[in-house]
Amino acid sequence: MSPGDENRAVNDDTVSQINAKVVRKMPSNTPKTKPVQKPFVTGKPFDENTVKSSLLFLGSLFVVILMCFIVCSATGLGSQVLSIILNGAVLATILIVFFSNGTSHGSDAVTRGEILYQKIQKGQPVTDSEKSVCFHRFKGFLIGLLGTLPLLVLAVIFAVTVQPQTTDSGTLPSWLQSYLRRSDVGGALMHYTNPESMNFFDFLRVVIRITLMPYVNMVGASNRTGIFLVERLSPLLVLLPAIAYGTGYLGGRKVRAQIHTAIFESNRKRARKEKKRQQARARGRGSNPREPEKLN
Repeated sequence: MSPGDENRAVNDDTVSQINAKVVRKMPSNTPKTKPVQKPFVTGKPFDENTVKSSLLFLGSLFVVILMCFIVCSATGLGSQVLSIILNGAVLATILIVFFSNGTSHGSDAVTRGEILYQKIQKGQPVTDSEKSVCFHRFKGFLIGLLGTLPLLVLAVIFAVTVQPQTTDSGTLPSWLQSYLRRSDVGGALMHYTNPESMNFFDFLRVVIRITLMPYVNMVGASNRTGIFLVERLSPLLVLLPAIAYGTGYLGGRKVRAQIHTAIFESNRKRARKEKKRQQARARGRGSNPREPEKLN
């Protein structure tokens, strides 16, 4: 073996030993990657699609109320505990659905903002309408509020004017039927045998109770104090789907960060594997005695 071959063999052995030491010193658990967030263009709270999105939200709300009325009517069971569990599950499902829809909308808005940011960096023209539809932290709450506005107005009017129900016209106990023939009290008792016609506030009560059917079932129709509290809090309870939607919309940024982080992790793992393969090929060429010499 020539002196040049001996030097190359020594150098290859030294590199192999150094690489082996580096591999042994590397920690077994790689540190957790920080969330990767890309810059994006911020839009406006109100854009050209806000009204359309609000109408879609209102339509979804009506469908949910109808389905909830059908389902919750069947869950008005004699057991109060079981009724609370089933109606609570229905209510949680409704809020999760609106939260998920808001998250999807927020993620799409952030994606548009990222694309526009890249176009601006490249010097490409961007219109104001394209900017306005991008993500804004108040946009989800605004869409939910506008979509809930018709029911919210009715709930506010009803909550301000509602009074506890103390008597029910048209329901006279059987043991009082004989007193109807007495001249001194018969006229007063006759009032309870004639049911009153529905007025505007009775209509409001029906609408609000149908809208808040899960809460009514959880409290119990016979619990007058609880029902009165639900009716007083009806504006806040009606707004819960809108709050869930707006909160989910805010989570769109986190969803996009998770996607970018997953892509970054995948690229980093691919780069590590490629680097290891290159090092393995380099060590294989260094230990091959038939490797041709480099001519000077």
